[in-house]
Amino acid sequence: MNNNPRNFIPVPFDYHQELDLTIDNITNLGMGIGRLDSWVVMVPGVIIGEEVRVRIFRNHKNYSEADLVSIIKPSAQRVLPKCPLFGQCGGCQYQHMNYETQLSLKTKQTKELFKKLAKVEISVNDIIPSPKEYNYRSKITPHFERPRNNQCNLGFLKLGSRYHIIDVDACPIATEGINAAIGPMKQEILARKHKNGGTLLLREAAGYVTSNNNEIVMEQVAGHRFYFKAGEFFQNNSYILSRFVEFVLEKATKDDVKNLLDVYCGVGLFSVCGSHKFDRVIGIEIAENAVNLARRNSKENCTKNLDFIVGDAGKIFENVDFSAENSSVILDPPRSGCSREFIKQLVAFRPKNLVYVSCAPDSQARDVYLLLQEGYRVVEIQPFDLFPQTRHIETVVLLQPG
Repeated sequence: MNNNPRNFIPVPFDYHQELDLTIDNITNLGMGIGRLDSWVVMVPGVIIGEEVRVRIFRNHKNYSEADLVSIIKPSAQRVLPKCPLFGQCGGCQYQHMNYETQLSLKTKQTKELFKKLAKVEISVNDIIPSPKEYNYRSKITPHFERPRNNQCNLGFLKLGSRYHIIDVDACPIATEGINAAIGPMKQEILARKHKNGGTLLLREAAGYVTSNNNEIVMEQVAGHRFYFKAGEFFQNNSYILSRFVEFVLEKATKDDVKNLLDVYCGVGLFSVCGSHKFDRVIGIEIAENAVNLARRNSKENCTKNLDFIVGDAGKIFENVDFSAENSSVILDPPRSGCSREFIKQLVAFRPKNLVYVSCAPDSQARDVYLLLQEGYRVVEIQPFDLFPQTRHIETVVLLQPG
């Protein structure tokens, strides 16, 4: 009798067939790569060089996916995960590696992505580590299922699942304040008798935890006070954030440029922190409510040479009244990267320094490839580990006209 699930492709392996593999590499998505007769098998929770036993659960056109069954020959870099849910919860990918191995791997992955997608051979600086390896994350968005039998299932999606939620009592990468709020959050869900599931917010800022997406909270970075909406974007690792911002601004001031244009400026993190380093600073953001908060942050921090503009995506540089040859541009776009339309506007403006900040080095590398075709060159690539224990990498790339 065929026990294959519906739509399972039984080639080249049977459903739940077990294989022994040696792990050759780990992708930027955190999946280990092993090969059998040149056929790629991807498996989570492994380290390069390990010999492992895996169980196939899906075959694709040119690779297969498998669950980890056992470690035949463990790496000397393997450690006991701090979280008892590691391997079930999909939130972390690297808790089974010591921190030095995580850092080395992320530097390697950054270099591989830029070689493959930007088609540039350039040395990548060693990743700058986080001062805290755990309890650093100041924002989480757990999901919950409809409460049943006076029980609340609140947590994160199961590894490899789009629907099943792993119940979490405490998350080792979240701050202590957030973990203290998880239990009361479950009781609140039960008290409200929700008829459906949903997604919630827990954000800690300046020692205060809120679950209100629209509440204005405050965080201090590099001696500056920033107000922002709890549910909207603001970097989630305050322990490395000041050093990160200072590095970005150091690159933006290269060659003594006088002006700064901060694109996708949000609530003004780079603009406000860097205002004293330039004669003029303009922050551009398409979200009007973010610009209003950026102006508030400018006022709170007593900046005098800083303007914020609500920018139209199609005319992002239209209201910039200083010369590009004596200017730097900092851009920190969404995870998806920059549009082709924006790239065209950017190269037409042609700043002396272009500092590209991204939490997605794959989309960043694709954009860098386009900039290289327009006469820019990569000067420096610096990854930061804002997200220990996870696959995520924050990367700063400095480009200049060739």
